[in-house]
Amino acid sequence: MSLYAMQKFLYHLNRDAGVQTRFKTDQEALLGEYPFTDEERSAIASGDVGLIYVLGANGQLLMHFAAYLGMPWPDYIASMREGVAKHGPVRAGVYAMTTAMNEKVAGV
Repeated sequence: MSLYAMQKFLYHLNRDAGVQTRFKTDQEALLGEYPFTDEERSAIASGDVGLIYVLGANGQLLMHFAAYLGMPWPDYIASMREGVAKHGPVRAGVYAMTTAMNEKVAGV
């Protein structure tokens, strides 16, 4: 998995108007510039916030992507929950570590 690349892309998309324009007009070429897995590329291209969350994207980056997509805050929160329900626990990044720590403390 290329979590770093995914988060770098989200950062660029959130901050760079040129990247935002390319995402709308030449998405395939833009996404081809990042070393994504097929699953990551597909999740970003389709705006699957829940899967992107499960793949480990930082929530601070992801919430801006959701806003860029026009997703209201309650829908953003719901999509993360739905992502976990559909794809399983967060696989990488800080949220995976937090989940593992919570399970260890709870004795699960």
